[in-house]
Amino acid sequence: RCDCMENIAYALTKKQELPPRERPVPKAGPGEVAIRVCYVGVCGSDAHFFESGFRGETPIPMPFVLGHECSGVIVGAGDGVTDRRVGDRVTIEPQITCGKCRMCKSGRYNMCEHVRFPSVPPYDGFLQNYISFPADLTFLLPSSCSMRLGTLVEPLCVGAEAAEVGDVCVGKTVVILGAGCIGLTTLLLCRARGAARVILSDLFQSRLDKAMEMGADGVVLGGRPESVEEIRALLGGAGADVVFETAGSPKTASMTVDVLARGGKIVMVGNVPGKTPIEFMKLMYLGGGIDTIYRYRNHYEMVIDLLARNVIPAEKIISHVFPFTRSQEAFETAIGQKDKVSKVLIEVASEGVEI
Repeated sequence: RCDCMENIAYALTKKQELPPRERPVPKAGPGEVAIRVCYVGVCGSDAHFFESGFRGETPIPMPFVLGHECSGVIVGAGDGVTDRRVGDRVTIEPQITCGKCRMCKSGRYNMCEHVRFPSVPPYDGFLQNYISFPADLTFLLPSSCSMRLGTLVEPLCVGAEAAEVGDVCVGKTVVILGAGCIGLTTLLLCRARGAARVILSDLFQSRLDKAMEMGADGVVLGGRPESVEEIRALLGGAGADVVFETAGSPKTASMTVDVLARGGKIVMVGNVPGKTPIEFMKLMYLGGGIDTIYRYRNHYEMVIDLLARNVIPAEKIISHVFPFTRSQEAFETAIGQKDKVSKVLIEVASEGVEI
């Protein structure tokens, strides 16, 4: 039925310009489903590509469609698809991996050497009316989980990966440096794993207020000489068992060692550019360690279950929702109002739209 429908994409044509463009309506190939997109989230990487027109030092090939956080309704199924039907409400794991490389075979498919990740050049993303995608990378949303929440599954999986790599469990204390979307998802997943205390620090008081609303035990305004001591004071002076850097800043990356407890672990989550000074001798004296994460693996079903059972108040992460026709404004808000934004969603189609 979708063959005769219009497919509009908001595609990046030059830096900070996102006009609508008509594209062919995709058909579901073998093993694929066609999806009517309902919501797309604006990720930090999307916002960076929009703002700069570059990925690292490489210009983005344009026109280019952004967006990899997505929920939608299946409108067609290709040959060989037996477990998805027209009308199914789904969210998407946007990692098309080869299944054959060394990393895939080891189970670390998030490190696939040949991954195709929508919205990372050269692979177009989801900010369009219709997409086709491998059926086995779609996950059914239960009736208790809204399409808005379904769009949050992807960033929540980043928080889940961070909490797992950090070995967060009952009784551990946590500091999260950065209270943007990923800092907040990390907060929620650390809470779900039973962390005893979770402290967040950020440059914006509005973000810290949001963190408190979502279950933080304490917050500290960052960027001041006294920030480190205030964080440690909230933890009885000992520092945290696990410190997450989610801001993507060399300054907060350097600060991780200063708020770490003896025997603790640092987990680098944010995309920290350039060279970063870290006092490794201090880390050695603490007996601490550093880990990194790259995206996520095997968390979608668990996160959907947490949402379905209302275990985590993820809806509170959403700060702005824009209609599809205002996609340009949505991206401008994401990059221009960082003190007010935690997560911007774009409503491509309402949940009850005719399919």
